[in-house]
Amino acid sequence: METTKRHFFSDMSVMLGRSMLHISRSMDTIITVTVMPIAFMLLFVYVFGGAIQTGTDHYVNYLLPGILLIAIASGVAYTAFRLFTDVQRGIFERFHTMPISRSTLLWGHVLTSLVSNAISVVVIILVALLMGFRSSAGVLPWLAVAGILALFTLALTWVAAIAGLSAKTVDGASAFSYPIIFLPFISSAFVPTKSMPTIVRIFAENQPVTSIVESIRALLSGQPLDNDIWIALAWCLGVMFLAYMFAMRVYKKRV
Repeated sequence: METTKRHFFSDMSVMLGRSMLHISRSMDTIITVTVMPIAFMLLFVYVFGGAIQTGTDHYVNYLLPGILLIAIASGVAYTAFRLFTDVQRGIFERFHTMPISRSTLLWGHVLTSLVSNAISVVVIILVALLMGFRSSAGVLPWLAVAGILALFTLALTWVAAIAGLSAKTVDGASAFSYPIIFLPFISSAFVPTKSMPTIVRIFAENQPVTSIVESIRALLSGQPLDNDIWIALAWCLGVMFLAYMFAMRVYKKRV
């Protein structure tokens, strides 16, 4: 058992290094995942921010949680793309002829998504600090925010794995991310839901992004948490569990 575990983690580290190397050589990935959310943040803060009433002194404090979720949703699309590419090129079949743990091939992509998105999140937070973002949160609330973002990333990454393994075209592999990226725009990420028409408000208040955004916003501002944190965790864990089960099933059938 000890030997198996040792080989599993060593194999997974090799797969992680391989995927991270691909990302470092792909500038369009870095630009899309990091620069575009920053551009959204600049646009909304300096162009639209003065016209949006959120009840906060600095709109960037209100906006940042939604921008982080958009960045993660954009990042996981590349996980689906890389998985699709590996399947089409027969990379998985080649690795399966070697004495390595088969599940590490998939886990390598999943951990790469987690690491790369964490880097993007840190960069965006640093830019937000330059734009005036301030937080009264202590170490534990920041760790809680990191945990929520990690769960959100893993949940979407396993959804991306399903798309990447089952898609017939490269466009189909990444198309799943479009509605996910759009979800923050119909939530409390940019404006309070009370300003929305009734039908839109009902949808916004009952979709997962709103509860996640509200939980992160409360943690960063030092406000007491309410039921949103439990709803957010339920969404993330539920989606992650179901997506993982389906992804592993598709993986076994496909490769």
